[in-house]
Amino acid sequence: MREFKRTDRVADQLQKELAVLIQREVKDPRLGMVTVSGVEVSRDLGYADVHVTLLGEQTPERIKENLAVLKRAAGFLRSQIARRIKLRHVPELRFHYDESVVRGQRLSSLIDEAVASDQAQHDEAADDDRGPVDGSTDDRSAGNGSADRDERD
Repeated sequence: MREFKRTDRVADQLQKELAVLIQREVKDPRLGMVTVSGVEVSRDLGYADVHVTLLGEQTPERIKENLAVLKRAAGFLRSQIARRIKLRHVPELRFHYDESVVRGQRLSSLIDEAVASDQAQHDEAADDDRGPVDGSTDDRSAGNGSADRDERD
């Protein structure tokens, strides 16, 4: 059995080339900082699903606008890829927004909040177990000390 499928190798090469082409060749001012996070190629090499993420503002309107710009530039990008990669047929490019990075950041912040909350509760419980913080003693220790002094005198 082969270690890597041809579609995987083509997808990796497409990802590298698209990352460079989008940053250097697409001159649309509406296009923000786009990162190609992954490419999946169909078995017949007819289609390539390109997953992208955006840096900065990630509102639904901005995402739609960036995907529209990339969709409009798909023909140009495909022709540039045909010049750079030797393929009999260059796959049709379909762009999708990859939410995994945003979802990962949100989950990471939720985990950090939960850990901080647990730590704060743990610290409060530890403070309650130590007793008063102002240096005063409780009644039991004060009574025992005075009784010992009376017996010695």
